[in-house]
Amino acid sequence: MSMLLAVHDAYGAVLAQVGNPTPEAPPASDKLLKLVRYFTWFVLLSGVLGITYAGGRFAWEKWTGGGLESPKMVAGAMIGGIIATSAGTIMNAVIA
Repeated sequence: MSMLLAVHDAYGAVLAQVGNPTPEAPPASDKLLKLVRYFTWFVLLSGVLGITYAGGRFAWEKWTGGGLESPKMVAGAMIGGIIATSAGTIMNAVIA
């Protein structure tokens, strides 16, 4: 029993010396975050442009009576947007 108390006191002495560290941003992290923000805007813009292009092509195919390939493009753009949005949410949850 006295051995257990000695071990408990030793752990208490060691743990009492460990302070509460404050997180610090790594060097050049502001540039990396700026790059990530630009990339996020690029992904959002490309998704909007992709859906707009696929919608215009869908209307053209419908008007000319050609084969309907554009619904696949619309679905692909929407799935890509969902994946891109989910990736940002997941990364924010992991980082925070």
